[in-house]
Amino acid sequence: MGFQQKITDAIIQGIQVLYGAEITVDQLQLQKTKKEFTGHLTLVVFPFLRISKKSPEQTAQDIGEYLTSHEPAVASFNVIKGFLNLCIAPGCWIRLLNEIDQDPAFGIIPVTEQAPLVMIEYSSPNTNKPLHLGHVRNNLLGYSLAEIMKANGYQVVKTNIVNDRGIHICKSMLAWEKWGNGATPESTGKKGDHLIGDFYVLFDKQYKQELRQLEETGCTKEEAESRSTLMAEAREMLRKWEAGDEQVVSLWKTMNNWVYAGFDETYRKMGVDFDKIYYESETYLEGKEKVLEGVQKGVFYQREDQSVWADLTREGLDEKLLLRADGTSVYMTQDIGTAKLRFDDYPINQMIYVVGNEQNYHFQVLSILLDKLGFEFGKGLVHFSYGMVELPEGKMKSCEGTVVDADDLMEKMISTARDTSKELGKLDGLSAAEAENIARIVGLGALKYFILKVDPRKNMTFNPKESIDFNGNTGPFIQYTYARICSVLRKANEQGIQLPEQIHTDLPVSGKEESLIQLISEYATIVQEAGKEYSPALIANYIYELVKEYNQFYHNFSILKEENEQIRKFRLVLSKNVTKIVKSGMALLGIEVPERM
Repeated sequence: MGFQQKITDAIIQGIQVLYGAEITVDQLQLQKTKKEFTGHLTLVVFPFLRISKKSPEQTAQDIGEYLTSHEPAVASFNVIKGFLNLCIAPGCWIRLLNEIDQDPAFGIIPVTEQAPLVMIEYSSPNTNKPLHLGHVRNNLLGYSLAEIMKANGYQVVKTNIVNDRGIHICKSMLAWEKWGNGATPESTGKKGDHLIGDFYVLFDKQYKQELRQLEETGCTKEEAESRSTLMAEAREMLRKWEAGDEQVVSLWKTMNNWVYAGFDETYRKMGVDFDKIYYESETYLEGKEKVLEGVQKGVFYQREDQSVWADLTREGLDEKLLLRADGTSVYMTQDIGTAKLRFDDYPINQMIYVVGNEQNYHFQVLSILLDKLGFEFGKGLVHFSYGMVELPEGKMKSCEGTVVDADDLMEKMISTARDTSKELGKLDGLSAAEAENIARIVGLGALKYFILKVDPRKNMTFNPKESIDFNGNTGPFIQYTYARICSVLRKANEQGIQLPEQIHTDLPVSGKEESLIQLISEYATIVQEAGKEYSPALIANYIYELVKEYNQFYHNFSILKEENEQIRKFRLVLSKNVTKIVKSGMALLGIEVPERM
C-alpha cells in the first residue's frame, strides 16, 4: 500500500525531527481507524511518551502537525487521548485503486521453484464407510488451506492417506461374505462406498445381537465380548490378510476398489482433489522397519514380550507403544511409515496434518518421534487441529448408521438451493442446464461457506436451513452480490462504456467509496494472515464484510445513472475490483461464483 509506507517513513522522520530519537518500524502501531471515529489510519502514540516526555494528547498533536505539513498523503488529523487519527487525501485513494486495478492477481504471491514446499494431508477416510459430515469439514478445510498456502507463495502438495486395513475393514468384508449374496454396486445400483458402509452397519447390528444373546445366558458384557464368534471370525480374517491369504486379499481388493470409485465421485462433486494418495496397507510395513531401526539406534526400546516402546517421560509425556508383542503395528507406526515414504517422494519443508482435535496428543507424540528418527520436518510438523461438526439434533455415529452422509448432504443442499432460488425468482430466464448449474454452485457454496466461516479450532453446528439464506453472512448472499455486480458491468459494456486505464486523481470521492477502496486494499494482508493462522475463516469473513460494504454503496449511490461521466467510470472500476477480490477470495475457499443469478 503505497501511501501507508510513505506515512510510516514520515512518522519515523517526524519523531527524529521532533524529539531527536530514532525508532524502528516495529515500534509503530499504525492500524485502521475504528468506525466510530473520523479517520482512515490511527497511530498509537503511547510507545513514544518516553521519548517525547509529554502527555499522550500533546505527543499526538505534535506528530499530527508534523505529518500535515510534511506528508501530502495526510489531509487532516484529530486526537483522541493517546490515539492520532489520520485522514488520507482523496487523491491517494484513487492512486491506490489504480494500482490494484492494474494487478489482475492482487493479493496473491506467485509461486516460484525456489519456494518452500508444504505438504498438506487431509481427508484420511476409512474404506469401510462413505464420507460423512465430519469428513466434509476436514476436506473443505484441507483444500482451502492448500489454496491459501499457494496464494502465499508456497509450493503445495495435497495428499491423502487412506485407512484401508485393520479390523474395521474386515468387519464389512465378513458381513458381505456372510449376508451379501454376491451384491455389487452394479447389481444394487448403489455407490460402492455406500454399499460397503451398509455391511459395516450390518456387522455391528449382528454383533450387538450376538452379545445380547450371550448376556441373556448369564455372561457378563466382557465375557460375551470374548466369546463372540463373529468378532473372532473378523480377527481371523485380519490375521489371514496380514499373512497374505490369496482369497482374503482378493476380496479386500475388490471391495476397496468399489469404495475408491465411490470416494472419487464424492470428491469430484465436493470440488476437492489430491496430488498424491497414500494407502496404509503400503505404509505400515515401512513404519515397522523404521521403528525397528529406531530400536537399533537406541531411540526406542524393546520389552521382554518383544513389544517396542518410545520413552517420552523426558518430554513430559508417557511411554508410547509402537509395535505390539505380536509384531503388529499401531496407528503411530503407520504414520511414521507414511512420513518416510512422503519424505522419499518430496523435499518437504513443512508438513501440515488436517485432523480433528481429538488427535492433539497423537500429533504431539508424532512430532517428537519423527524428530528423533531424523526427519527434518519432524519438529516443525503442524497439526491443523479443528473442532467437531454436529447437527442441530446432536452427535453422529458411523457404526449405527446415524451419520450424515456427505453425498446425501450435498444433494440436499443443491435441492434446497434449487427450490429457494426458484421461489425468489433467481433462476428466471435461465435455461434448464443453466438453472441446474446455478443450483449446484449455490448449494455447494452455501455448504462450504457456512463451514469455512467458523474459526476452524471451534466445534460447530451445521444448520442447512440457515446456510442457504440469501441474506446475512452466507455463501448465497456473497454469490448473489457478485452476480449483481457482474450484471452492472455487463450493462455498462452493452452501453459501450469503456473503462479507463487510469482514474484521474482529482475526482471527488465519498467516505463510503474511500472505505471500499481501503477494504479492497486489505485483501493482501488478509491472505497473509490466513496463511500464518491457518484460518480460511479470516478470508470468508473478510469477503462478507467487503460485500456488505459494497451493498450499502450500491443502495446509496448511482452507478450507470450517474451523470458525471468520470465518476460513473470510477464507480465501475471500483465495482470491477470488488468482483476481482470476491472471486479470488471465494476461490481460496473452493467456492465458485456465478456471473448470472
